[in-house]
Amino acid sequence: MAAQAAPVEAGHAKMNSVDLNALTSQAREALTNAPVVTVAPDAELNVEKAAVSVVSAAENEDYQAELALAEAEEAADAAAAEAEEAAEAAAATTVSAASSVDVPASAIGNSVISIASRYIGVPYVSGGGSPSGFDCSGFTAYVYGQLGISLPHSSGSQPGYGTQVSASEAQPGDLMWTPGHVSIYAGGNTMIDASKPGTVVDFRTIWQSNPTFIRMG
Repeated sequence: MAAQAAPVEAGHAKMNSVDLNALTSQAREALTNAPVVTVAPDAELNVEKAAVSVVSAAENEDYQAELALAEAEEAADAAAAEAEEAAEAAAATTVSAASSVDVPASAIGNSVISIASRYIGVPYVSGGGSPSGFDCSGFTAYVYGQLGISLPHSSGSQPGYGTQVSASEAQPGDLMWTPGHVSIYAGGNTMIDASKPGTVVDFRTIWQSNPTFIRMG
């Protein structure tokens, strides 16, 4: 079938027409009543300028002071490390002319004896536990400590950290204990220790009558 337009209903309200003249009059009135802003032709715009100064790192006193302090600390640390190495190197020897006894051949190459002999000549210092000075248990604790064996700074306590062996089974590097004193057995009739005030770390003839030998590690 052919399409047909729908009939216009009677009484349908028509869209009100827009009064353009009325709108134009309102816009003109609003413009007329709006405040007018004027700027003089010779008006100037002043912008405050803040001075910015740039100081190079070389001229920055605070920065240079920080650099100097850091360099001084590094130099002090390096000097301390060098001093300690020099002290150890000066004392290091496995068979030294300063030794009071001959070191048995069985002790040569032994890791404990090798480390202990680095400190020949270090003075006895009561309570000492560093290359600047040792007492007997401070010396043994320091030497074994470099092999990963942690011992207390006490001659009476150190034997409890190992296993007792007989004199016939004793080997260079074993801890040697008598009441009030510890040393390191160097083989034969020899030991190395920090003996007493007025002496230095050295190889010595065993003077104890019946020492106890302790195997560490």
